[in-house]
Amino acid sequence: MRHLAVFASGRGSNFRAIADHARLGILQNIEVSLLVTNDSNAPVVQIAREDSIPNVIIEGVYRRKFASKHDKEKARNEFDERAVGILKEHQIDLVALAGFMQVLGPRIVEAYRFRIMNIHPAKDLVRFGGAGMFGKHVHAAVLDAGQTESGCTVHYVDESVDRGPIILQSAVSVEPGDTPEALAERILIQEHRTYPKAIQLHTDGRIAVRDGKAMIDLSGGWLERWNRRQEAFINYQAGLRNERLLESST
Repeated sequence: MRHLAVFASGRGSNFRAIADHARLGILQNIEVSLLVTNDSNAPVVQIAREDSIPNVIIEGVYRRKFASKHDKEKARNEFDERAVGILKEHQIDLVALAGFMQVLGPRIVEAYRFRIMNIHPAKDLVRFGGAGMFGKHVHAAVLDAGQTESGCTVHYVDESVDRGPIILQSAVSVEPGDTPEALAERILIQEHRTYPKAIQLHTDGRIAVRDGKAMIDLSGGWLERWNRRQEAFINYQAGLRNERLLESST
């Protein structure tokens, strides 16, 4: 059994989707063993508690002011050092960043080389990735640029920001009259399906990084088996959306 740690700073919808995939038996041979957050007030903490998933709060640089750049980097390095220690203590095999509002430093990236994933809410990481591109900023930029397609990307984390080897991407069409909020909602549906798939590929040893590119092995009917298992989550996801629609109409 492999052990997964999720780093998150916000509401935790991707954390919830990953945990649901594990609960439904879709994710196999991997356990959601730990939540790491840098915000003690983040809603994701309550989700972890409800699911009896251990959680650790490590103060980093998120929502903090520093007297100098040096002080900020010192705090970032202290976060990385403590995080590496906790990951080793919990025997973590893979880390998934899910709305984690802090760039990881070289210490943790090197310690878990090609064992840290991130999900970004766009397909074009050159134009709509990097510093400052997160949340609604991404979707607003996509709409301002007049794009007809967006989506999400799961990639390994390296020393860059949103430039690590791409593992999986899912596409979402931009519709006439789209707002950043509407586009974000449709992309989020795909995020919740795509991230667990990438986690399973890694767990199954189906990803090899060569010359900075992630090579995916889907041989032997892997994709068909995954799609059959994930039907349970897709149905569950649709049920949740229907419940929200009913609640909003009453």
